[in-house]
Amino acid sequence: MPGRRMRTEGLPRLLAWLSPSFPVGAFAYSHALEAAIEEGFVRERDSLRAWISDVLAHGSARTDAIFFRHAHAAVMAGDESAFVEVAELAAAMRGTAELSLEATQQGESFLAAIGDAWPVDIAPWRARLALAGIRPSYPVSVACAAASAAIPVDDALCAFLHAFAANLVSAAVRAIPLGQTDGQRTLAALEPDVDAAVAASAGCALDAAGGAALAVDALSFRHEIQYTRIFRS
Repeated sequence: MPGRRMRTEGLPRLLAWLSPSFPVGAFAYSHALEAAIEEGFVRERDSLRAWISDVLAHGSARTDAIFFRHAHAAVMAGDESAFVEVAELAAAMRGTAELSLEATQQGESFLAAIGDAWPVDIAPWRARLALAGIRPSYPVSVACAAASAAIPVDDALCAFLHAFAANLVSAAVRAIPLGQTDGQRTLAALEPDVDAAVAASAGCALDAAGGAALAVDALSFRHEIQYTRIFRS
């Protein structure tokens, strides 16, 4: 986002937590992109950029951005009831079994890695989720850690959505296959889309969560029975 400056102590944490090397298994998921490639909807750089841009503006990334903001605000306020409400809705609002697995497996792995290795006090929030029997989704988990570390929500959300887009580009590089240079060109072209998604989520009420990227859900169903797969979603 133009004109913003992050506190320097938050930047290394975001770079580490949302890097491909952080142990959440993000490389195993394509968010139905593999099925879109199989069906011929995504073929090269331009169609890939359009696909990810739509997911950012109208799909699960839009929904997750709203969940992220509300989870972050709840942790900053110490409001356990609000946090549980966001976490429960975020866990439930997934169109298919594969997309649910993608969100919850990464969310659980993220909190486990933070709890085991980083000096960030997320234990009370993990305990509250366990008490409520809620599996944390990925955006809620990252928002919880970021708020616990006092990282501003806009910075954390921008990093989260950029990592989401970067993971889809990485999946396309492997599955289309797409050259590394075209992958980087796609990611560079998506920068304004990420910024727009961050800005669009500001001020959204929790009941505004939802998306209209129906092709993602439909292709996720197809992916579940796709004959040859290299991704889990």
